[in-house]
Formats: sequence, C-alpha cells, structure tokens
Amino acid sequence: MRAYPTTSSPPNWTRPVRSSASGASGSRLPDYPVWKLNLGAGVKPAFPRSLVVQVKALACELPHRLGLPLSRLSIEEIRQHVISQGLVAEISGATLWRWLSTDALRPWQHRSWIFPRDPNFAARAGPVLDLYERIWEGAPLGADDFVISADEKTSIQARRRKQPTLPPAPNRPTKLEHEYFREGAWTYLAAWDVHRAKVFGRCEVKNGMAAVERLVSEVMNQEPYKSARRVFWIMDNCSAHRGQKAIDRFRAKWPNAVLIHTPVQASWLNQVEIYFSIVQRKVLTPNDFSSLAELEQRLLAFQSHYERTATPFKWTFTRNDLHALLAKIAAKRLAPAA
Repeated sequence: MRAYPTTSSPPNWTRPVRSSASGASGSRLPDYPVWKLNLGAGVKPAFPRSLVVQVKALACELPHRLGLPLSRLSIEEIRQHVISQGLVAEISGATLWRWLSTDALRPWQHRSWIFPRDPNFAARAGPVLDLYERIWEGAPLGADDFVISADEKTSIQARRRKQPTLPPAPNRPTKLEHEYFREGAWTYLAAWDVHRAKVFGRCEVKNGMAAVERLVSEVMNQEPYKSARRVFWIMDNCSAHRGQKAIDRFRAKWPNAVLIHTPVQASWLNQVEIYFSIVQRKVLTPNDFSSLAELEQRLLAFQSHYERTATPFKWTFTRNDLHALLAKIAAKRLAPAA
C-alpha cells in the first residue's frame, strides 16, 4: 500500500479481518478492516486513501442515520465513531480535521433554508429581480422611475439593564448585565431606495395599514418621488399590505405608486431585509436602552449616520439564477429518497 506523502517512511501494517459475534458488520459504512500500524519511533502513521473517503462520507451523514443520538457531529464524535466502528485502531482529531478541511466539510455547522411553496414563485419573483436591474416588463427604467424596498421589523424591545453596562477595557470586553426591565417595544418600518441608497423609517406602537400608509406618505410626499413617473414599492404579503386590495389602495392614494408583492416566504428577495440585518448588528446588539424614547432616537439617528457612507447593495441574483435554483430544487424534490 502506498503511504501518504506526510509520512517520513512507509510503515508496516497488518490487516486482520474485523467481525462481530454475529459475523456481520455493525456499521452502515462499507466494511473495512481495522488498520493496526507497527511504527518505528517518531514515524507518523499513513492511512489509505479509501479510509479518508469513508471518513468524509461519515461527515456527510446525518448523525441519527448512523444510530447516534445527536443532531450534528464534532471532530471528536467523528473520531470516536470511526474507532468504535473498527475502521481504524487509533487516529487523532487533528488528522480528521485536516482531511475534512480539504473539502471544506464542517458537519458541526448548519444553515436554515425554506423550500419555495408559492405556486407562482417564479412569476412573482421575476419582476422583483428585474426591478433590481432597473428593468420593468422588458424595458429599462427611466431616470424618473424609482424602486423602493419596504418592510416592518416588529417587536423591537427596549431592555433597560438592571446594572449599568461597563465599557470595554484592556483585556476585557464590554460587560452587559444579563437581567433587564422591559420598557416596551416598537415596530420599526423602513423603506430603502434600492438604487439611490436612501433610507426612510419610523417607529410605530403597532403594525397595520395605517402605520404603513404613514411611511409611504412620508416618502411619496417629498421629491423626487412626488413628481416621479413611477415609484415601485416592493413589499411582502403581510396583512398590512396584502393582495390586490393593497395594490388598488396604493394606486388610489398615490397614482404613481406601483405595489409589487414578493412571493410567499421569500423575505430574502426584499433588499430592505439587508438593511434590517445591519440595524440588528449595529444598533440593537447588545440591546441596552433606558427607555422607548432612547430606542426610537437611536434607530432614527442611525438612518442619517448610515446614509453618509451607504451605497446601493451589490445585488447579483438574477432571473437566470432564479430559474437555475428552481430547477435544482425541483430535481431534488423528484429524486428518490436515499
């Protein structure tokens, strides 16, 4: 057997057949004999390439399918499983990490995602993606056309800490008291001008049609939107601006406003969510406000602060990317279960 190039000299090895009392393998991985290495002093062990492949296959499994009462695997748990299944007599976590690192395998991490469940997903998402590229119904937008992405960030609490927050010091981060008093909560409504990097926002006691109309009026009653040919408003289908009734209400109140709905469960298509994520990181974490008034002042002041250096988001996901993604998802849905 050819040794790995990391070894200083080829080790001797023996291959005793592994078996259980019943004569069957207890592992879901392909049967593989225990590797017992007879090494000289200071010689690093070499493992066959087929073992590396099996370890990577193990890292790509869901733990419960391996009979483990876990939701995700750590390096140490992979090491213990490899040894307990008799794939190798001994191996270090550093070796396993090096093998997994070459393919960027990190089974201890996870990411949430949602299958599109809107039957008209492509038809609804396409116009939104076109507007980000300054296209509407196949024609370029004019200089007097604007695209606004808007939404609400609900239930933002003002948490007054029971002890004062201590600023950072040498060898010490900011110290934040764990316990707090609840001082109330705001709904923060924001509108993001996609191509001009302008943000408008307001705090409301509760969400609803009236609160949304106040935000839209704030934008539509000032230039350049007031005299624009068209102002496209990209919003989701929450109850405050849902369906054709909301579209008609927008057009009746602001004749040059065009409400465009994103598909159901597609907040990632709405660029204002990127701005909300920035607000969450830069303003609301950690949450330490003496009152609702202070929370409101901080949110509104951040808008001006952010605009001073803001640029349009570099949105690269297009209609072509959408069609490729939906085709990939459809293929996975149709694929037989493993």
